[in-house]
Amino acid sequence: MIRTLTLSFAIALGLSGAAAAAEGESKVIDYDFSFEGPFGTYDQFQLQRGLQVFTEICSACHGLKYVAFRTLGAEDGPGLPEEQVRAFAANYEVFDETLFDGEGDFRPAKPTDHFPESSLSNAPDLSLMAKARAGFHGPYGLGINQFIRGMGGAEYTASLLTGYTGNDKEEAGAILYENTAFPGGWIAMPPPLYGDDVVYADGTEATVEQASKDVAAFMMWTAEPKLAARKQAGFAGTLMLTLLAVLLYLTNKRIWAPHKRKVKHPAE
Repeated sequence: MIRTLTLSFAIALGLSGAAAAAEGESKVIDYDFSFEGPFGTYDQFQLQRGLQVFTEICSACHGLKYVAFRTLGAEDGPGLPEEQVRAFAANYEVFDETLFDGEGDFRPAKPTDHFPESSLSNAPDLSLMAKARAGFHGPYGLGINQFIRGMGGAEYTASLLTGYTGNDKEEAGAILYENTAFPGGWIAMPPPLYGDDVVYADGTEATVEQASKDVAAFMMWTAEPKLAARKQAGFAGTLMLTLLAVLLYLTNKRIWAPHKRKVKHPAE
């Protein structure tokens, strides 16, 4: 179920909540992702589709400099076979300073190498973007919505990619595009998705919404690849603390019971 939420909020670009509210309201769609909730996990097929969207579209401008190619084979990630990870990495070139007696040269990337950095100076790196953006705030700046819906970084990303209205304007020599999810309503990045931009191997229809959700999920994984393990550790820790609290309570009752008994005095 998709619920459209009209929120006034600031993203991590130095804008305060009041400043964002002054510039306009942002519409973030509360998409359902498989990794949400205390027991949620990543959908491996969705991560593979998101990797494809990033590779074929987003990587033209943006980078993932904190993500190693070898992590694409993780079982709690895209889960690509080792041979496919090697072939995927070989499509990129990295600069190796050890070649040619220290002069350095480019060579095909290995699984131990990282994704290249952004090719444009004004295109942010997307490695941690899903954790750097918050889709849900409030009410009244308290952040209570985040306890219910989470930070909403993936929802914000997907909403941003689907939030273009088709309108644009020129301002200070730059072309800005109207976007319902971006604070202020206008963004310098042109629409990256138009529908059927990629051909999914599993036959999924590559609509703008589907591709946006897939790449948003992939960006969430790059930002927090050990999400499932963290949830499992948190559940186990909570269970142990609860059991410990019960045992301490019962121990306390047993130790102090003789001292707390009421002594009955014989009637005079």
